[in-house]
Amino acid sequence: MRFCVVGAGFSGAIIARHLSEKGYRVLLIDERSHLAGNCHTERDAKTGIMLHRYGPHIFHTSNLRAWKYVNRFGDFEPYVNRVKAVSGGRVYTLPINLLTINQFFGKTFSPREAYDFIRTKADQKIFDPDNFEDQALSMIGPELYHAFFYGYTRKQWGMDPRELPASILKRLPLRFNYDDNYFSHTYQGMPKDGYTSIIERILEIPNVEIRIGTRFEDVEEKFIHVFYTGPLDRYFGFKFGRLGYRTLDFERIEGEGDYQGAAVINYCDEQIPYTRISEHKHFAPWEADQFSKTVCFREYSRLCGEEDIPYYPIRLAKETELLECYVAHARNVRGVSFLGRLGTYRYLDMDVTIAEALSACDRIDEIFSAGGTLPAFFIK
Repeated sequence: MRFCVVGAGFSGAIIARHLSEKGYRVLLIDERSHLAGNCHTERDAKTGIMLHRYGPHIFHTSNLRAWKYVNRFGDFEPYVNRVKAVSGGRVYTLPINLLTINQFFGKTFSPREAYDFIRTKADQKIFDPDNFEDQALSMIGPELYHAFFYGYTRKQWGMDPRELPASILKRLPLRFNYDDNYFSHTYQGMPKDGYTSIIERILEIPNVEIRIGTRFEDVEEKFIHVFYTGPLDRYFGFKFGRLGYRTLDFERIEGEGDYQGAAVINYCDEQIPYTRISEHKHFAPWEADQFSKTVCFREYSRLCGEEDIPYYPIRLAKETELLECYVAHARNVRGVSFLGRLGTYRYLDMDVTIAEALSACDRIDEIFSAGGTLPAFFIK
């Protein structure tokens, strides 16, 4: 008998490799026709540009272990995510920083002046924001909120911002200097050969059979243990109902030269149906000049249907209650562990996914060294 790992993204690949290194046999399956899940990258057949097939993925982390791990399997080039935003017919820099504030209000504030000015705009009566809108109003006031977040959020999540938790906005920075790096993590970069190449190299190891285009439900083999990184509700046949996700549709744009001069531009006005445009050759600036043509994608967000690819867990009150039902059942399933973004129904950046998979490997070693059996459910 052997182990089974369901899902060939980072979580599944890391677990499969670790088990193989310990001398175990593993079957790794994924129902898609490729490795790397939503991180899948591939060279465009028409232009040669490296495409992020399921939308942009920028690697950023302050977790040294996760950073060292991915660098074992691929070369990373320096990359800084500098996002632009179109609002009211003008182009601004995100995240909101000193340049954004001065541009928007037509000022030449110093950092201290900008801080004091935004304090006069922020709603001081909101002490403990319990939704997205209150969080925004208490941070930046109504003008910046409506310019950059209100319309964009309604398009991205398909609901009024007052229905969304404050935590969604809390993770976005507000800066009173001219730093336009979207992230503030210690390590930031882009894999020179793409993310799929990294997954392939992780899986270049004996004792791992890889089957793509294979559904877990169609596999009849018995296993020592299953590591499941697919949708948690799907494992149980959606017996309590479907957990809510948003999905994305992509509209391809082709052209000559440079389409927009930036990797990502957000479109904040609600009347513009798409949320952003990404120009993929700018995700690899070290090779962008060699391409005379360009490929962009307009991104449209909508509620995830039964046949769609899930991207963002909604995690509102109804979903939270439903999730608790599934987690309770998952803890009692013998011989199966659930992990990863879909398996735990959380929005996870790549570095967190990697760090949690490595922690799971640590726990596997601890349990096996103590002569025990794996628990039914763990996240990290």
